[in-house]
Amino acid sequence: MADSGSFPAEGGCNCRSVRYRMETSPLFVHCCHCRWCQRESGASFALNALIEADRVIEFGLSPELVNTPSESGSGQLIARCPNCKVAIWSNCVGAGPLVKFVRVGTLDLPDLLPPDIHIFTASKQPWVVLPNGIPAVAEYYEYEQYWSADGLARSKVLLPKIEAYQAAIKSGT
Repeated sequence: MADSGSFPAEGGCNCRSVRYRMETSPLFVHCCHCRWCQRESGASFALNALIEADRVIEFGLSPELVNTPSESGSGQLIARCPNCKVAIWSNCVGAGPLVKFVRVGTLDLPDLLPPDIHIFTASKQPWVVLPNGIPAVAEYYEYEQYWSADGLARSKVLLPKIEAYQAAIKSGT
């Protein structure tokens, strides 16, 4: 987990039109090796910092939201710069706009957020060597087993908001 003294931290796209500031450390950082992330990123994995959306301040141009297919079939919205098209973050269907999966590579100092866990390693590229000391799971995991006490406490505050969002989607309001 990142040192909370390193925040706020800024980032943005290549052309610097879309900028953001993460006010606090993220809840958790995933290094996802699923084939969908490989395809979407054009790389061997995607490195995403999960953070409450209200802890990310946007400035500059607003990103365009692109609805992109996902393995779940529910899709995800990827926020891209309208000019250079770099993916800045995504919103997955479960939490909707309440959680941003910030692309760590878009931070001005991406070294700030190494992965807390490697997920979907069953489909990782065979030549990718996972480091010792960082949890790795074949698919997904239980939050309680890996998240820090701070991340779990923050997720408990977030959960009722996510449940309300999901209920509103189901009811069509």
